[in-house]
Formats: sequence, structure tokens, C-alpha cells
Amino acid sequence: MHVKESILVNGKELTLETGKIAKQANGAVMVRYGDSMVLVTVVASKNAREDVDFLPLTVDYIEKTYAAGRIPGNYFRREGRLSEFEILSSRLIDRPIRPLFPKGWNRETQVVATVVSHDQENPTEVLAQIGASAALHISQIPWHGPVAGVRIGRIEGTLVAYPTLQQLEQSDMDITVVASRDAIVMVEGELDQVGEDELVEALYFAHEQVQPIIDMQERLREKVGKDKLEFTEPHPDPELEEKVASVIRDRLSEALTVKEKLNRYAAIDEVFSALMDELGEEYAERRREVHEVFDGLKKKIVRGWILEEGRRLDGRGLTDVRPITCEVSVLPRVHGSALFTRGETQALVSTTLGTELNNQHMELLTGEEFRNFMLHYNFPPFSVGEVKPMRAPSRREIGHGNLAHRALSKILPSSDEFPYVIRVVSEITESNGSSSMATVCGGTLSLMDAGVPIKAPVAGIAMGLIKEGEDIAILTDILGDEDHLGDMDFKVAGTAEGITAVQMDIKIEGLPREVMRRALYQAKEARLHVLSRMLEAISSPRENLSPYAPRIFTMKIKTDKIRDIIGPGGKTIRAITEESGAQISVENDGTVTIASSDEAAAQKAIKLINSLTREPEAGVVYEGLVKRIVDFGAFVEILPGTEGLLHISELDEKRVKSVEDVIKVGDLIPVKVLSIEPNGKMRLSLKAAKDVNPDDIVKEL
Repeated sequence: MHVKESILVNGKELTLETGKIAKQANGAVMVRYGDSMVLVTVVASKNAREDVDFLPLTVDYIEKTYAAGRIPGNYFRREGRLSEFEILSSRLIDRPIRPLFPKGWNRETQVVATVVSHDQENPTEVLAQIGASAALHISQIPWHGPVAGVRIGRIEGTLVAYPTLQQLEQSDMDITVVASRDAIVMVEGELDQVGEDELVEALYFAHEQVQPIIDMQERLREKVGKDKLEFTEPHPDPELEEKVASVIRDRLSEALTVKEKLNRYAAIDEVFSALMDELGEEYAERRREVHEVFDGLKKKIVRGWILEEGRRLDGRGLTDVRPITCEVSVLPRVHGSALFTRGETQALVSTTLGTELNNQHMELLTGEEFRNFMLHYNFPPFSVGEVKPMRAPSRREIGHGNLAHRALSKILPSSDEFPYVIRVVSEITESNGSSSMATVCGGTLSLMDAGVPIKAPVAGIAMGLIKEGEDIAILTDILGDEDHLGDMDFKVAGTAEGITAVQMDIKIEGLPREVMRRALYQAKEARLHVLSRMLEAISSPRENLSPYAPRIFTMKIKTDKIRDIIGPGGKTIRAITEESGAQISVENDGTVTIASSDEAAAQKAIKLINSLTREPEAGVVYEGLVKRIVDFGAFVEILPGTEGLLHISELDEKRVKSVEDVIKVGDLIPVKVLSIEPNGKMRLSLKAAKDVNPDDIVKEL
């Protein structure tokens, strides 16, 4: 059955359409806003996987270049593996829908969002979020939706829902919010040092904006929704729960008091092994079920400590930040480096400076983009004491790196102020909670160590929340275990003035506005504490760059001189590069960039370029090279490629019979520029330059 539902958003029609395309999928919805269109499908396998104890969900957001009227620029001229942007967009769809599947759902489930049209005006990631919810909602797959996504900008103090790409360029915030009827379930975005109250206002504005879209999904389900598959969420055996608690509750509580993560894990494993031994053979085949009950008891104990006693796994209070140490210049040959350690989480972060030849070329549906700031986050298995194959960056690594990138990008200088390409790399060498925020802190330190003139230092903190009835506990600087057992985890990065990046995943419904505000202000207190410790290591960016960093100089030339620097087939610029050893690039507006780690090489390149582009001035004396002799005088080169006529009458005060009586080809002689005609022809004089001080002679050859 072909059905279409529409509403007006900002004066444009937002449409959900189903029953026309991809009818063999369990659910398929085409989302259209303006001329941007995304086809979202969902399919679940017919058979359950008994061998998994996790949700086997795959989400892929795919951009087809034909959607923007382009052909892929790669060798094969077809789309390949997902780009970084596609992976990040896939995560934005995955994170809010994943918790809404019923516990124990173990059928392979795949959501595919395909961008089939892009109007260069309306972003498609949020359309894909809406489509994923709608497709799941109308399908037979059990799912506790719907939800809807919205992108929020703020232009001159006014909040804007579903801003265009052009509006986002003027906005001081860009946050994506996914919400259900009753609650916000996910937040991710970047802000230009925005205050906590302003962020709370934006979040609840977003929650209001998605309600009509949730209504639209409900209408779509009423018309074409399929009966949901019967599925009963597994519940632990009460008898088994009581038996496990009676056998090992005290021993488990004692194991949970071990402060060091790996030692605590080892102690907990010993308790579980002892439990299985005591339960005997009759429970050997129910090991997975026993482990679920065991984990449930562990969660119950820890949450009880936090809510009833204000006590945490490592003994801290709810608002305490783990011990912090900061070091800079830990890697002697890199341009900037830092080692940031907070508790058992540690990041070794480096900053590398490059020239515009090192910028990142991105081929996007909205056109080509050249990025001069990159941040790469690496999470090797040894950081958590594990053994795993190390291949391409995981989706998690790309996501964590993007969050840190968002946080730091807001405080970097403009390319006019600092004409370098910047690459920050974070190597997570140890992890127990929020390595992405350690990357933000270490990244700030390494940027300052490299001498990057950042606007303000940035710190990040990971927060958690636990709620049971009316009891609420907000946790500062959460451990990995506290992340898993909590009801909300959120990461906030910013300067002393305001927030630059935020990420939230909320697992409970109906979080009061005041609790959200309280959590953000508690995060601010922690952020300021972390900043104070960071500034003890380095208080401001270094005044001088590393001796191993390239030196970049810029100069401006007339656009009609560009061809003189480039030369036929690039011959001249290659010769300058080889002779000087510097890297040189020329922009269409006449901006020339010269870069080299050796300042002498850069200065030599500047001199060579000046010699090619400098124009002669009337009245100035130059050292000239006699190039040709004719009956009436000689042609003398005073600048590379620039010649003038030295008439025989200007050779000497007395009459000269033959030019060669005074000068010969190859002679270096001082000549004064008498005049320059509009057509560029010059009159030179030798006799007028004879009494000039040698220090006043310009030598460019």
C-alpha cells in the first residue's frame, strides 16, 4: 500500500513515503525535505542467532555521488568503502535506536540509509535518523520507538531547527538531538563556547521540534504498520537470582572494592568461578544465564552504593575527579607533545605542523573540501590489557576522534593567523573511562607545546547519572564500569568561558530539565578543575615553534606575475624548489606560500621569487648584465627576465664611437633607470650611475 505523510517544517514540506520502493524489506521509507531524499530500509533475518549475547545490529549510512550530480573521483569511478563522514552519520543513527530494541533480540538486523538526492541545501543525516525510526516503526520488528532527530543551530541568538547548510555557516552551535515522545535520547554537537543554560534551552527546544515528526510516524504506522513479531524479553529466573545472591553477594561486594581496574576484574572473575563451582554440574549448561544474573547483581550492588552511600567503585565521592598528571615535550623530535593521565586513563598526544600541501582533501556531496585540521584517535588493545588484531580504524575510534576534533576545532586560529596544517594524534596507552576526553586535554597541551596560538585551552570530562525512582546521583569523571551500569553518560568539553563539544546518550525517559542543568554545571566545575591542572604544566602556547617544524612565510604578488613563478609546464617553480629546498605553492589570488624546516632555505626561495616578480622602478640604480650589443646601444638585464635599452648616448659623458669600446656582452655594470614607458620599455643610463655609492646599487641577478 502506497502511503505518504507530510508536514511543513520551516515552510518546506517534510515527507515520509512508503509502499512504492524496496517493498521486500521489512520496512522501507523515503524521506524528503526540499530536494534532499534518503531511502531507509530495515531487515531482520528470519532465524535467531543462539550463539550471541548481544544485539546483532548493523547500521550503514551511504551517500551516492549521483545524488549530487557527480561521478566519484576515485580510480574505479564508483563508491567504495564508507567514508569517515558516512561512518560518523551511521553512528548517529545507531546510537539512539539501539537501546530501543527489546532485550534478548538476537536476529541479525540491518538498517541501510541511502542518500539518493542532495540539494546542496538541506543536510541528509537527520533525515536518515527520522527514516530509520519510521522504517522500524512500521515493520514487524519489535522495537520501542518511535524517535525523531533534529539539527539545531543558533543565528544571532535565535535557535533554528533544521537549518540549511548555509545557515550553519553563520551559527554558533551545531547540535543533533534525537528524542522520543517523552525524553531526549541522544545529543551530539559542537558549540562556539556556549554557556550551560543556553545549551539546556537548545536541547528542550529540540525536544519540542520533533513532536510533529513523531506524530507523522504514528499516522504512517496506523495506515501501513505491520503486526509486530511476538517476542518475549527474557527475564532472569527469580530462584536463580536468590541462589546467586545468597552464595556470593558478600564475596562479590568485597571484590568490587578493589580500586585498580584489572585487579578488580581479576577478583570478580575469581568470584564467578567460585560461584560456578558451588552451583555444581546442574548449572554448567546454564553458564550464560548464570553470568547474566551475576552481572545483574554486580550492577545492583554498585548502584546501591552510589545512591544510598554516595560511594563509588574506586572509593571517590560523587563529584571527585581522579588524580591528574600532565607533562609536555615528552617526545623530543615531534613538533608538540603531551602525556595526559587521569586515574587509569592515559593519552599520549602529538601535534604535527605541515604546509597546505599536507591538507586533507575531502570529496563530499556538497563539493570538495580541503581541511587544515585533522585529529586521529587510536585505541590499541594493549590499553585495556587485551589481544586483538590491529587493522583499519574502528567506527568507535573514528567517533571518539570526531568528538575530540569538534572540541578543539573551535579554539584554533584562522589560517590567516597561523598558515599551517595541523594534525593531532592521540595514542590511548591506558584506558578506564573517557579516553576521548583525555584526548581533548592532551590535545590542548600538545597544541600549546607546538606553539599553536589557540584562543583558549580546552578540557573535557565524562559524566554519568544513575536514577532509581526519585533518587538521582550525578557522577563526575566516570569509570568504564560506571558508564555501563549508569542511566546516562555524557561528555562535555569546553574552555573556562563555555562549551565547545557535547555528546550524550540517555537510557531513561523523562529526565527533568533541572537535573540536566545540574549535571551540566557539575561538569563545568570538573572542567575548570581539570583546566587548572593542565595549566600547571604549560600556561600558554610557546612563543617559538619547534626547530623541527616547518617555517611558513606568505607573500603577495600581482596576479599577472603568477606565470613568471610557475614557468612553462611548472619548470620555473620546480627549479626554485630544487635550488632552495623549500616547498612553494601559489594561489590564484597571488598569495605565495613558502615553507621549509630550514629558515635559510625559505629566505632563499623568497629572494628568488622576489627577483622574478619585482618590477623595476624609475630612478633606481641596478646592477645589470649586458645581454646584447647593437649599433645604437645595448640591452641590459636588470631583473631576471627584465631588460632595458642602454642607448649609446648614455654610456659616457663624452661621445662614444662604438659600444664595445665601453662594454661587452657578459659585463656586470651599474645602470640607472631613467624612465619606464606604459608599454614596459625602459631607458637605462650608465653615465648617470657612475657616482652612485655601491651600497645603493640593487643587485637581483
